[in-house]
Amino acid sequence: MNALSRTTRHPLRWLTAAAAALTLSLGAYAAGGQMGPGPDGSPGAGWHHRGGFMMDKQLANLHASLKLTPEQEKLWQSAVDTMKHDGAAGRAEHEKLHAQLKTMMQQPILDMNALHAAHMQARQDGERLHEETASAWLAVYNALDDQQKTLVSDSFKQHFSKLESMRDHMRERWQQRHGAASQAAPSNQ
Repeated sequence: MNALSRTTRHPLRWLTAAAAALTLSLGAYAAGGQMGPGPDGSPGAGWHHRGGFMMDKQLANLHASLKLTPEQEKLWQSAVDTMKHDGAAGRAEHEKLHAQLKTMMQQPILDMNALHAAHMQARQDGERLHEETASAWLAVYNALDDQQKTLVSDSFKQHFSKLESMRDHMRERWQQRHGAASQAAPSNQ
């Protein structure tokens, strides 16, 4: 079954996943911009944060092309502020959880119930922050006129297409590596 048939069979599920991906991308934008330099001096603390610059550029281009009204601009700035605040709060929660888990791991017998409770609390906190950010960006989107929504939709579709292309490329690389490894394994026996 190909990806197209999955999206046409469950369009609401796909749309929800796509909206979540957009929200996470916007959250990654905020996180990337606030991270310190990586070990090699590059922006961001890891390879996955280097996309912050690209997301920053994409958001700036989209923001400029939308030609927002003053009311829409207030919503946009509120969404950016919410996203940055929630990104910082999420990082702080992650660091807190990491420290808590590190302390728990020093015990001779792990309290799996406490580990599970900490994990579930972190998930709930993450969901709350995610929902706050998503709600702020959806308020911006809902305030746009049809022409502006078309610009956002086109931008999102272009971004999604690039992600799909990258995913396909990574799948091919994985198959080449693991396919070659599995073919080489029987000859060694």
